[in-house]
Amino acid sequence: MVRIRIGADEIQFINLFEKLTGAKAQDMIEEENTICFLVSKEDMGLAIGKKGANIEKVRNTFNKNVCVIEYSEDMAEFVRNIFQPSKIREVRPSSSSKGRNIVLKIDRKQRGGIIGSKGEKIKLAKRLLNRHFNMEDIILENA
Repeated sequence: MVRIRIGADEIQFINLFEKLTGAKAQDMIEEENTICFLVSKEDMGLAIGKKGANIEKVRNTFNKNVCVIEYSEDMAEFVRNIFQPSKIREVRPSSSSKGRNIVLKIDRKQRGGIIGSKGEKIKLAKRLLNRHFNMEDIILENA
């Protein structure tokens, strides 16, 4: 596992998230209009809240889109958790001259869900995978 550094702003976001939800966040990243929190499997229910009430509180507090991702030390499971509910057929590491990459084999109809609006979801995923698994890029292959 990679050691990650969390700055003062991130600590403030995490503390507020934990106060609002009761769930312990392991990490967070911000990308344009979205804030993403990583929580353990045990804390997912707390983070979301009954009928999404906790997520809604966090969304209203930060005035941004909020996503909560279940953390896993298994890279393939972590990738699948990031891209829920999109289905990924295969996750495999790959190396190139540009560094370590991750290849996702997907059905063509899943491509939009993987990339997200304006590419925001794939940007978040790249940053998370770089922070936690030292992966440089995500390569999409049609199944």
